Amino acid sequence: MTTPILALVLLLLALIFFFQSGRQQKSAGLPGGRVVYTDTHGWGKVEKPLFYAALDLTGKPDYLIEKNGQLIPVEVKSGRAPEAPYDAHIFQLASYCLLVEKTYAKRPPYGIIHYENRDFAIDYTPELESALFELLADMKEDDLKREVARSHEQASRCKGCGFRNLCDQKLA
Repeated sequence: MTTPILALVLLLLALIFFFQSGRQQKSAGLPGGRVVYTDTHGWGKVEKPLFYAALDLTGKPDYLIEKNGQLIPVEVKSGRAPEAPYDAHIFQLASYCLLVEKTYAKRPPYGIIHYENRDFAIDYTPELESALFELLADMKEDDLKREVARSHEQASRCKGCGFRNLCDQKLA
């Protein structure tokens, strides 16, 4: 009599754990699929960064999900979603798509930016890849300059900048 009760209890526990893991995956902004890489301490050991030597590009997506044989990078942002994802977030995700393609020889069709209250699926198109290459080239060019004009379009970012005490272009 105790064996059937024990089996029933174990089955109920398994169902509870199954549904709980699904809720955790959904709250993290992850699509269905198998987590194959994570840069968050809550899901296990943190993986080594992805690296593409030709561009000297390194990055660590928050998650890589394997779904239907494809690898999907997921970038998790802590704040509430803007009306549309910020360009910086899109280019960060595009960088992860490029790194996934060069590391695993699988081109992601898209990546996901997960905000607190909304997700955006960003297609990894040839146009986005081309814009990423242009941005990386501009950044490399700026890296060689002695002085680079700063962008001060967002006062809140200027206030939180780690170089604020050294900057001669800071906002008041």
